[in-house]
Amino acid sequence: MLTILTLAPALGGVLLLSLPGGWVERKARCLALGVTLVNLGFVLSAWMHFDGNSGTFRLVEKHEWIKLLAVDYHLGVDGLGMLMVLLAALLLPLAVLASKPVTERPRLYYALMLFLESGLIGTFTALNFFHWFLFWELSLIPAFFLIRFWGGPARTEAALQFFIYTMVGSAGLLVAFLGLFLATGTFDFGRLAELARGGTLGLEVARMVDGVAASKWVPWLIFAGAFLGFAVKVPLMPFHAWLPGTYSEASPPVTMLLTGAMSKMGVYGFLRVLLPIFPEQMRLLQPWLVSLAVITIVCSAGAAFAQRDLRRTFAYSSINHLGYCLLGVFVLAGSGPESARSAVVAGVLLQMFNHGLTAALLFWFLALLERRADGRHGLNDFGGIRQVVPVFAGLMGVAIFSSLGLPGLNGFIGEFLIFKGVFALHPWAAVISTLGLLITAVFLLTVIQRVFSGPLSTTHAGMPDLTIVERVQLAPVVGLLFLLGIYPQVLLGPLGGFIRLVGAGHS
Repeated sequence: MLTILTLAPALGGVLLLSLPGGWVERKARCLALGVTLVNLGFVLSAWMHFDGNSGTFRLVEKHEWIKLLAVDYHLGVDGLGMLMVLLAALLLPLAVLASKPVTERPRLYYALMLFLESGLIGTFTALNFFHWFLFWELSLIPAFFLIRFWGGPARTEAALQFFIYTMVGSAGLLVAFLGLFLATGTFDFGRLAELARGGTLGLEVARMVDGVAASKWVPWLIFAGAFLGFAVKVPLMPFHAWLPGTYSEASPPVTMLLTGAMSKMGVYGFLRVLLPIFPEQMRLLQPWLVSLAVITIVCSAGAAFAQRDLRRTFAYSSINHLGYCLLGVFVLAGSGPESARSAVVAGVLLQMFNHGLTAALLFWFLALLERRADGRHGLNDFGGIRQVVPVFAGLMGVAIFSSLGLPGLNGFIGEFLIFKGVFALHPWAAVISTLGLLITAVFLLTVIQRVFSGPLSTTHAGMPDLTIVERVQLAPVVGLLFLLGIYPQVLLGPLGGFIRLVGAGHS
């Protein structure tokens, strides 16, 4: 099942590129949408039959692959992996739907999107570093070309910056795991985590190097390489410099995938790799890491408030919301009451999914707004458009209030659970982080006021409201914001085993 889910989009992309005839060029969007919807159907079927109560890996596939390097073809999903696969499979058809205006090389555009889906799902299902890293890089390559070929005026610089930052992070990951392989002879995540829990991983690394002095700093260098790779991907401040420019220059449908799914690869890496494999380093650095998460939350909210471009506003807002995930992850590196830790784990999982959904929806609304405003996306370019596009204003307002964390919408419950647990484990971090909530409320309400309220500009007096087709496409997603806000158990139910294990300190 996991092999099919991973390879089906890539095969769809190959077919798009290889089928002859101009009709493929004209129908590329429909074909890509069909592939993503079929894959989503398989993922939903797997989700409904997924038993996550035990917390163990399900749908496991393991075959010997490269014996000389101890590389197995090892796939499996627990609650965390299944949730991320569901998120990726859900966002891809939304991004394809939002890509209607793409007329330049549509066959290549949609093929790259399908390759990106394979990279995402492969990253969330691989349990051996060797082919996990292949999928990690596979997601980078199509994202680079999607930014480079279909972005804004400064797309070349943005794509290059995105590529350099993420490649540096990937190089750190590669060096770190090569070091672990030389010390232990395995690339398997589970085996490495088992060695770490038994206290023998550090001994194996120390035995690999000569000299007592070297044995002390080599494990830290290995940890630093892995940490860098995930910190850049999220991103954690101060490794965030690539993100605002990339999000503002990439086309909104591509940004939907960057913020909705690709940023979660970093948080996933912290939970899947750093916490279980480097528990000692995470514990010793916890005060500094928690401080970085707090800085990320507060400073990114302040930066979002200072922006006058809607794309950059929502870009910094994305960093802010991911900061809550990182705060929860870093708090889990220490000890504390199991109830508080379980609340944090549940909150981080919900925040990852809900932020991915809400942030992608916001950039979809930006795509629709820019299409109606001849490409304008400045905060002060609008005003009073609620009078002419009431349905658009109402639905986008729901998405904004979800991002704000309004009770009853999906954005509330994840942040609430994170703060509930963090208050018990690190009170000062929770208190300072509430400043981020306050600033977020201010700048999001400012967006509503500047864009939808006030006198209507004559420039936008004839702006059309959402069409019937657009309303039908958006309605299920907006409805999902309410469903997950009112009944989050839809997601939390299959995640119970993972939450209990991590809450009890067994990552």
